[in-house]
Amino acid sequence: MKRLVQAPNLALATLWADMLRQGGFDVSVQRAYTSSIAGEIPPDQALPEVWVADDAQLDAARALLQQLRHPPFRRWVCTSCGELIEGPFDQCWQCGAAMPEPGGGR
Repeated sequence: MKRLVQAPNLALATLWADMLRQGGFDVSVQRAYTSSIAGEIPPDQALPEVWVADDAQLDAARALLQQLRHPPFRRWVCTSCGELIEGPFDQCWQCGAAMPEPGGGR
């Protein structure tokens, strides 16, 4: 079992763990409730952590978490309504049309 990441709060730790589980990784959240003793131990020791059960999956889990935490930023113009779409969106927020595939196909 190896530590994958230390999270700034329990909400993010559980969110990341759930996303990694959906990606097929066996992970757990450690130090989930130590924030209540943060004054008695160093604050960085009280932060929740996400751990991977299988040491061999550490690099793959780290890569997936990186992708989840930093989705691609794209900029495209909707071919249906002309709206400029920015961010990791695959669908136009204005009319609901799908993002055109690279190369001009749909």
